Amino acid sequence: MEKEDMNIVIVGHVDHGKSTLIGRLLADTGTLPQGRLEQVRETCRRNSKPFEYAFLLDALKDEQAQGITIDTARCFFKSKKRDYIILDAPGHIEFLKNMITGAARAEAAILLIDANEGVRENSRRHGYMLSMLGVKKVVVAVNKLDLKNYSREVFEEIQREYGEFLNKLAVSPLCYIPVSAFNGDNVAAKSERMPWYTGKTVLEAMDDFPSEPALSENVFRMPVQDIYKFTRDGDDRRIVAGTIESGNVKSGNRAVFYPSGKSSVIKTIERFPVGIIENSSAGDAAGFTLTEQIYVRRGEIMTIDGQDPPLVSSRIKANIFWLGKQPLEKNKKYSLKIGTEKTGAYIDEILSVLNSSDLSASAGEKIKCNEVAECIIETDKPIAFDIAEKLGATSRFVLVDDFDIKGGGIILSNVQEVEQDIREKVLLRNYKWEHSGLSAEHRAERYSQKPVLMVITGENNAGKKQLAKALERSLVENGRFAYYLGIGTFLYGVDSDIKSLNKEQLNHREHIRRFAEVANLMLDAGIILIVTARSLTASDISIIKMIVSGEVETVWVGGEITTDLTADLVVESKNVPVRENVYTLVELLKDKRYIFKF
Repeated sequence: MEKEDMNIVIVGHVDHGKSTLIGRLLADTGTLPQGRLEQVRETCRRNSKPFEYAFLLDALKDEQAQGITIDTARCFFKSKKRDYIILDAPGHIEFLKNMITGAARAEAAILLIDANEGVRENSRRHGYMLSMLGVKKVVVAVNKLDLKNYSREVFEEIQREYGEFLNKLAVSPLCYIPVSAFNGDNVAAKSERMPWYTGKTVLEAMDDFPSEPALSENVFRMPVQDIYKFTRDGDDRRIVAGTIESGNVKSGNRAVFYPSGKSSVIKTIERFPVGIIENSSAGDAAGFTLTEQIYVRRGEIMTIDGQDPPLVSSRIKANIFWLGKQPLEKNKKYSLKIGTEKTGAYIDEILSVLNSSDLSASAGEKIKCNEVAECIIETDKPIAFDIAEKLGATSRFVLVDDFDIKGGGIILSNVQEVEQDIREKVLLRNYKWEHSGLSAEHRAERYSQKPVLMVITGENNAGKKQLAKALERSLVENGRFAYYLGIGTFLYGVDSDIKSLNKEQLNHREHIRRFAEVANLMLDAGIILIVTARSLTASDISIIKMIVSGEVETVWVGGEITTDLTADLVVESKNVPVRENVYTLVELLKDKRYIFKF
């Protein structure tokens, strides 16, 4: 019978013996390659160093030099019941984010506490992070009891103190185990030095961890990693590729992509170097061709029609563990990465800040290093996700600042948006969309351009229309397919029913929605669409980006921006010739590869 697989992370404060415990497990279960133990012993002898089981694991030179684990080491060993992947997570406070990386991949955890030092602040932090990441299957190993003469009283006091803390987190360890990893007591074999302990060894406790339902039995989720287009030797395949996080899929299933809501039937499933296969499941890296060529992007989540879809929102409620030296601030722009998606984000509200050492909560405007907070996050664009209690892989995210990961978290729920009704209409529209017989790539190759909506906005009399028409002329005269659409033309045409009611202010959002739907049609036709509108806001652009299934660039004309809009480009109109601004806009289009061969 095929054995189960399980990922287990071992965490604890620095020098509490995690690497030693893993080394001992490898040695005592006969998992080490033949001669490895003797090789390490001989290396220690030649260097006049006392042998440590941790040296079996710590392969990095600077780790052995400093005596601390810097990165998350992975190793493999087997018991009679399971094949294990063991993740040795760093315990030093400077490497907490590496510990989060390790724990995020784990189904269960062994939390190590040094009997000589007792429960430390980091021990509490690690317990909280395991809880926050949804790791509920935990064993607590109280290590180095040999330094306390195998004292039952010391063990039971640590069990009492740490048990009270974990109870507040709703974490109930399977058991507490008194251990001496260096001497092998209660690691893989029962200890004769602690006759007062009659419970399980670490190895027995690991084998008793209940198994998770196979990921392949869950709903299908695959973050889109990339889209590959082939042209050589008549090969016109367009492959949507990624690694399947959960569920299974077969050719003929209808795939639905979120947050766009676009769908198409799976034509073939392909896996390198095997070629075409009939089905694929969790853990597989696979590629998919579709019967209809739809435009999907990296970062979308591929699902199967008929299964529970992910949530889609630009406002989420989340728990964040912050690791940056500078505090996490409200309204400062960060990058949020979830799956293969990356988008700008900021903290809209800090609901509460939790001290992960004593679990006391307080209000705050900032989140300091090593603090945990419950927050409302606003993202620049809608993202697809699941909530932590249902599916871990698509609910965990990291926050990036200055190109470095500064924090991580899990999504607790979505937050109802003002534009939720518009989003639902867009999802239905994309699902029901009747696709053209021509792909977006085919049009791009023929037109030497990619479609984009260029929104030119600014105050009255800033020269918006003059610039837009001059840009349109320049593009068309150079062989591009471009069109200028003034908002007034739209207002007295498509929106004449609203205009006649004289309720423009009340129906401003509906004006924007209808305009964006028309723009979406023109972008689907491969057009570079140039529009002008007065003093658009961040909310207006948010609605437009929600509806338009393509790229949107915003240009503010007139110098200083007078709304809350964040423009992609600001151009001055006074004392600047129109041709110079046209040149600037053309360069923007070229730099972002909307036009080529210009």
